[in-house]
Amino acid sequence: MGAEHIVLALLGTDEPGPLLLERLGLDLGRVRQRLEASGRRGGPRGTADDLAYTSHAKRLIETASKEAREAGTGLTAEHLLLAALLEPRGTLGKLLAETGAGPDRVRAEVARSGGGSTAGPANRAARPAAGAAPAHPAPAPPHAPGRRRRIPWRLMLLAAVPVSMVLGYIVHAPAVWVFATACLGVLPLAGYMGEATEHLGHRTGPTIGGLLNATFGNAAELIIALVALRAGLVELVKASITGSILGNLLLILGLALIAAGTRKSEVRFNRTNAGMSAGMLALSVVALVFPALFHALHPEAAGRLSELHMSEAVAGILIFTYACSLLFTLRTHRALLGGEAHPVDGPVWGVGKALAILGAATVGVAIESELLVHAATEATEAIGLSPVFLGLIVIPIIGNAAEHAAAVVLSAKGQIDLGLQIALGSSTQVALLVAPLLVFAGLFMGQDMNLVFRPFEVLALGMATMVTAIITLDGESHWFEGVQLLAVYAMVAVGAFFL
Repeated sequence: MGAEHIVLALLGTDEPGPLLLERLGLDLGRVRQRLEASGRRGGPRGTADDLAYTSHAKRLIETASKEAREAGTGLTAEHLLLAALLEPRGTLGKLLAETGAGPDRVRAEVARSGGGSTAGPANRAARPAAGAAPAHPAPAPPHAPGRRRRIPWRLMLLAAVPVSMVLGYIVHAPAVWVFATACLGVLPLAGYMGEATEHLGHRTGPTIGGLLNATFGNAAELIIALVALRAGLVELVKASITGSILGNLLLILGLALIAAGTRKSEVRFNRTNAGMSAGMLALSVVALVFPALFHALHPEAAGRLSELHMSEAVAGILIFTYACSLLFTLRTHRALLGGEAHPVDGPVWGVGKALAILGAATVGVAIESELLVHAATEATEAIGLSPVFLGLIVIPIIGNAAEHAAAVVLSAKGQIDLGLQIALGSSTQVALLVAPLLVFAGLFMGQDMNLVFRPFEVLALGMATMVTAIITLDGESHWFEGVQLLAVYAMVAVGAFFL
C-alpha cells in the first residue's frame, strides 16, 4: 500500500479533501488520474490480509502523526492530507507546486477544512467554544500615570551615529572609541535597511520582493567591505567574507535551531531548500579551493597576475550560478522550496517612505563604515586583537546583526523555515554574489582582490559546510544540534584569535 492509495482513500470519503484541493487550485479529476497512475507502479501485489506499507506511505503516516501530536489531537484525515501536500517528492506535492501555493497557505486551508484541527494548542485555546459569542480584542490599557513608554533599541543605538561622527571628524578621539561607536551605529542602520527592503517587497509582490531581499540582504556588509577594499585592507576584506559565511552557517543557524527547539522536541523544515543551500555552499568551497591550489603550486610573484585573472573568471562563474539560483527559487521552483515573504509588523510602509529610509540608512552605513575601517587597525592593536579575528568574527557580526536577530526571533516563534531561509540564504549570497562583486570592485579600484584565501579559512569553510549539511539534509533537527553548531563556531573563533 503506497501513499497514493492513502490519499485516494481520503478523497473517496465524505471528508473535506475534495473541497480542500479545489480551494488550493487543484483539479480533482487530474489529481485522481495521477494518483491512480502512480499507485499502479508499485511492487508485487498482495492480498487484503498481507498488504505492506511502502516507505513513502510509512513516512506519510509518521509525518501526519507528528503533526497531530504537535496539535495535541488524534490523527485525522486533515493531518494525512497536510502531510501529503507538504511532501515535495509526493504526487500531491508535485501537483501543488505547479499552482504556486506555499506551505503557509496550505496549512491555513487545511485548518479551515478541518475546523482548525491542525492548529497548535495556543490557537485552539484562543478559539471560542461552539455557540459562544465571538471574542472581541480587549482595548489596550492606557498608560499609567508616571510610566514612560519604552524606547525601541534601534532608536537608542541611533544616538551612536552622531556620536561617532563627532568623535571621528571633530574631536579626533582615540581610535578605540571611534571604532566602538561606529560599530554600534551600524547596527540600527542595517536593521532599517532590512526592514525597508521587506516593506518594499510586500508592495511589489513575492517575486520582486524576493529579488529585493536577495539584493539588499547583505548590503551593509558589502558597503563595509567596499570601504575597506578602497583603503587597501584586502586581507581584512577576505577574512570578512569567510567570517560572514561561517557566522551564518554556524552561529546564526545554531541559535535558530536552539530557539526553535525550545518550543518543540523535534524541529522540521524544508529539506529541499536546505539541500539546495548545501549544494551552493559546496560550490563556493570549490571556488576557493582552486585559486588556493594554484597559489600553492605557483608561489612565485610572477603568478600573482594569473591568480587575479583566475579569480575574475571564477567570480564570473559564481555570479552566473547565483543568477540561476534566483531564477530557480523565485520563479520556476518557488512553491517547491516554500519561499514565503518575511512577516511585517504593523502597517506596511508606502513605497516613498521605504525608499527614503533605505536611502538614508545606506548613506549612514557608508559614513559609519568609513569611520570603522579607518579606526580598525589602530583600535585592534590597542585591544590586542588580530586583523584575522576582526575580519572573521567582529565585522560579520556587526554587519549582519539585524538580519541575524530576525532569524532567531522568527525561529523562536515557530517559523523555522524562514529562520533557515535567512541564515542559509545569506551564506550563499555572500559566497556567490558578494565575494565575486568584491573581486570586480578591486579591479576598478586598482586593488589586487583575488579569491586566494588562507588555508585556515578554506578548511574552516569546508568543515562548516559539511557539518551544516549533515545536520540539515534530513529536514529534522533539535536544540542539541544547534549547540553543536555553536561549538564549531567557538572553535573557529578560538583558532582565529591565536592566528
